[in-house]
Amino acid sequence: MLILTYISFAVIGFLLGSIPFGYLLVRFFTGSDIRTMGSGNIGATNVARSGNKGLALLTLLLDAGKGFVTVQLAIEASHGRFGGQRLNERQILLLAMLAGFCAVAGHMFTPWLKFKGGKGVATGCGVFFALSAMPLMVTLGIFVLVVLCTRYVSLGSVVASAVFPLLFLWWNRPRMTPLIFLLAAGVAFLIIYRHKENLARIFAGTESRFGRPGRNAV
Repeated sequence: MLILTYISFAVIGFLLGSIPFGYLLVRFFTGSDIRTMGSGNIGATNVARSGNKGLALLTLLLDAGKGFVTVQLAIEASHGRFGGQRLNERQILLLAMLAGFCAVAGHMFTPWLKFKGGKGVATGCGVFFALSAMPLMVTLGIFVLVVLCTRYVSLGSVVASAVFPLLFLWWNRPRMTPLIFLLAAGVAFLIIYRHKENLARIFAGTESRFGRPGRNAV
């Protein structure tokens, strides 16, 4: 019975995460395809390049929101509020982390756009805010510091993603298991992987810096 709960929320997480809000908003309000603009990414940063900051902000909130809602649904279910069995602390964190991982994966590889999606930063933030807000706040501080020092948004995203699993492990030691940590690290790996082109441009010296036109995309 418990395994069915895990499978169900893995599917729910993937489907919620796969909703391509950036693509839908730009298509609905401007008639354009965001995939043909800038970096071709469907995230908030690239939506901003369409010239509509309002749509970019809405995309950011909705992408983060779908990660947050996914985790909250898993937590509510783990407390038996939907008629299921109540889970212990480690089972709750595992279910929520699994659902969150699948939401990020769904955002990155949405089946509605031929499995091409965003880079997962906003959705990942929504997931981890619902799971463990304090390490996320520290991570966001690291992100801001890296961006201020280097003016590379993409590098800030990569460094913050690499650091977060360790902070998440530290803050949740009593209920942490190897599988939960691997799922958190898996989210970080996916985000870093989706920034591989940005990293290549940074090493080549061709990546645009914050405040200038370029291809940094969330």
